[in-house]
Amino acid sequence: MNSLSVSGKQWIIKKYNQADLSFLKENLFLDEITSKLLSIRNIKREEVKNFLDPSIKNFLPNPESLNDMKKSSLRTIMAIKKNEKIGIFGDYDVDGATSTALLGNYFSELKIPYEIYIPDRKKEGYGPSIEAFKKLISKNIKIIFTVDCGTLSFEAIEYANKNHVDVIVLDHHQSEINLPNAYSIINPNRLDDKSNLNYLCAAGVTFMFLISLNKELRLNKWFDNNNINEPNLIQYLDLVSLGTVCDVVPLIGLNRAIVKQGLKVFKSKNNLGLKTLSDLCKIETNPNIYHLGYVLGPRINAGGRVGKSSHGANLLINSNPKEVFKIASELDYFNKERKLLEEDALQKISKKVLEQLSDPVLVLSGENWHEGVIGIVASRIKDKFNKPVIIISVENNVGKASARSIVGFDIGSIIIAAVQLNILIKGGGHKMAGGFSIKTENIEKFKNFIFQKFRNNVKQASKEKPLYLDCIVAPSAVNLDFYNKVHYLAPFGSGNPEPKFIIENLKSVNNKILKDKHIKSILIGQEGTTIKSIAFNSLENEIGAHLLKKDNKLFNIAGKLSLNEWKGQSNVEFIIDDISVNKTFKNTVPSSIG
Repeated sequence: MNSLSVSGKQWIIKKYNQADLSFLKENLFLDEITSKLLSIRNIKREEVKNFLDPSIKNFLPNPESLNDMKKSSLRTIMAIKKNEKIGIFGDYDVDGATSTALLGNYFSELKIPYEIYIPDRKKEGYGPSIEAFKKLISKNIKIIFTVDCGTLSFEAIEYANKNHVDVIVLDHHQSEINLPNAYSIINPNRLDDKSNLNYLCAAGVTFMFLISLNKELRLNKWFDNNNINEPNLIQYLDLVSLGTVCDVVPLIGLNRAIVKQGLKVFKSKNNLGLKTLSDLCKIETNPNIYHLGYVLGPRINAGGRVGKSSHGANLLINSNPKEVFKIASELDYFNKERKLLEEDALQKISKKVLEQLSDPVLVLSGENWHEGVIGIVASRIKDKFNKPVIIISVENNVGKASARSIVGFDIGSIIIAAVQLNILIKGGGHKMAGGFSIKTENIEKFKNFIFQKFRNNVKQASKEKPLYLDCIVAPSAVNLDFYNKVHYLAPFGSGNPEPKFIIENLKSVNNKILKDKHIKSILIGQEGTTIKSIAFNSLENEIGAHLLKKDNKLFNIAGKLSLNEWKGQSNVEFIIDDISVNKTFKNTVPSSIG
């Protein structure tokens, strides 16, 4: 295409296999766009049916394929039979909150006593500590579960062992060769794990554990002997799907089935906390990925970022309507506070970014930046400059950092390597995100270390950020029928990105500024077809500037379809991610769909 992106992005149309497209149309009777999108995603012919209709039954492996699974289930049954009080130590993010709630709600159904502990992000930091375990053990806890953490918690687990308390780790973070001396560690990212479930988040791992535990209790006739109804684990999939979406793990395999089924469970509003928060957020349509990831998730996360860390888990466990409403309202308030803190931190940190743009990895440090928002800010800067970003908030000569990476640069393993070399005090994470603490005297040493790692591991980093697009469509494709065909491939997320399209040769006939930051536009194509569109957060960038121009020059848009449901009416809009300007007028529209 003879075009130039106004935001400096290189538009790349994804490739597909014509033979696969024809096969799907002729043998599975799929339409053109569905077949094309499946081919682009390299879905094998024999896997198409399961991809389009993922079910838990078809994807669920034997839980015992995960290391230490049966051992963990049998130890838990022993605790249940002895009526031992159980401790649940969870992380303060959504994955940690949902994992904590999964265990808590399950034990509640079994009438088993338990206590949860969520550390304070600022005062205690990530993961178990001796002090935290000491508090749990003082409450007569005999067995501790750590969820979404614990894989690298050597000291805290050793303390528990000395006090004759068994620790079961349910985690998914990257591990070292050596593991702490826990009673058991269920983690698909253990180096010796062969389950091929390393794409699960902690909520997914916890769900697998509950399947195993439930089965063992059934075989032991525990439910019959104790006159307790066996929990319906399918009803927990709303929590598992929430953790899965918010932790941005790939929506492939079992994860895809979890989210697809979880959204159906979500709709029934069985969980009082989720129902209350959804009502507070005025979610009146069928819940979707956007609601989980961008409406509910940030509010549940806000407790750990700027408010009370335990609020997220307590919202999802509590059964008292008044208390739940109070927690949900406070989380909504914390989220508003988080947004203000985030914008303030972004302004401060952005000034430093411009001084370091030549660095391969942006390592930014400053005094007393809010620890609860530096991860979000790092993500936004990473998206803008297409570079790994690490932001370190320094206080009393110790820095606490959040890291966000790009595809091809495994930040989690690099953080672990830096810990092993004593450059960092502690840390860990995933391929795309991580966190650590560091002495300020080691920041320059860490910079040199990570710069070298980047040069050794990333062969070529493009200066231009690519924008991958599925195909060109006609303006007439922005309709409900086409939207439904595209969303046959849902749920979308990491590992199954939402399809993005190009529409060519448009002009703007009407623009409206919303909330002083978004631009809503009416666009018209060459054949007179009108499109309703919106460009989010565009008022002060190149996209907004172009839309608000007073001229009749034609341009192309790139982005995705969105369903706007209001008072029973459904309208399809186009969300603009980028604009390119035609250098020459084209009388003919390229082959398109729609």
